[in-house]
Order: sequence, then structure tokens, then C-alpha cells
Amino acid sequence: MPAKISQEVLDAQSEFVSRINDDWALVTAGTEKTGWNTMTIGWGTAGVLWSRPTLTVFVHPRRYTHEFLLDNEYFTVQLFEREHKRDLGILGSKSGREGDKVALTGLTPKVIEHGMTFEEATTTFVCKKIYSHAIDLDVMDADIRNGLGEFYASDAHTVFVGELVAIL
Repeated sequence: MPAKISQEVLDAQSEFVSRINDDWALVTAGTEKTGWNTMTIGWGTAGVLWSRPTLTVFVHPRRYTHEFLLDNEYFTVQLFEREHKRDLGILGSKSGREGDKVALTGLTPKVIEHGMTFEEATTTFVCKKIYSHAIDLDVMDADIRNGLGEFYASDAHTVFVGELVAIL
């Protein structure tokens, strides 16, 4: 029988869900040694899958961070105080392919076990990738698909499900 999920984990998941839409978050994949990238996300879910506490993020394949999510076993998700929303705006609008976008912000990268986070993050979720797949646009509700716009409707986001292994 699976272990009971602690109240601390459930509370942290609840915070993620309540903040992702308005406050956004960062998803970061890779390591200092092998290379890493981060990007702003405004979509995500938290819950229990296969008796494990999880966070799920959705990343478009054209985003540079997508490559790092595919190539790494772990990823991190960071929450910040509202004072850093401008920084998250930069990290969501610039590409790491074109240079050091983190240098354009006031955020300080920090090495942790299994990846990277930022000194200014109020919460960091460390996730072990346990599942990923591209969303099948053909089975998506037509109203949702039609409302996505051309960028999102031509290539499907990839769903990355991570088992929560640590909350910092």
C-alpha cells in the first residue's frame, strides 16, 4: 500500500494551484554541469497520480526549456512573491537560445540536488519526471482548441508529470 501523502505536501500543492494562474511560476530543467534553462508557466496542475504526489506542467515544443525537460530525469518548479512578476515576465517572453535571459532579471540561480532553482523562490518543487506525452489536439474540446490561437493549435504542448520528491 502506498505511503500516505503528508499534509505539508498537500498544502504546497494547493499553494501551487492557487498561484499558478495569476502569479505564474517557473519551470526549470537541466543542471549547472550539463546546461539548463527556465521559463515562465501559467498552466499547471497538482494532485495524486499512481498513488504519488505530482505536479504537471505543460510546455510547448518550440520553447527551449522543452528540450531540457525531455533530456533530464528531474525538473523543478518555483513560486515567487509578486515583486518578481516582472522577472517572470522576462523569462516567459525571451528565449534562452538567444542568450542569458536570466541575466536580464534580478533572480539568482542556485544549484540544488537534481537541478537548479533561484535564491528568491519562496517554494521550489523538485520533481522526478514520471510521464510525458504530447497533447492530442484531435481529441481536445473544439471550443478550447479554437480559443488557443494559431501558435498553440498547430503544435500541441507536451504534458510533463513529475513526482514530488522534495519541497524546498
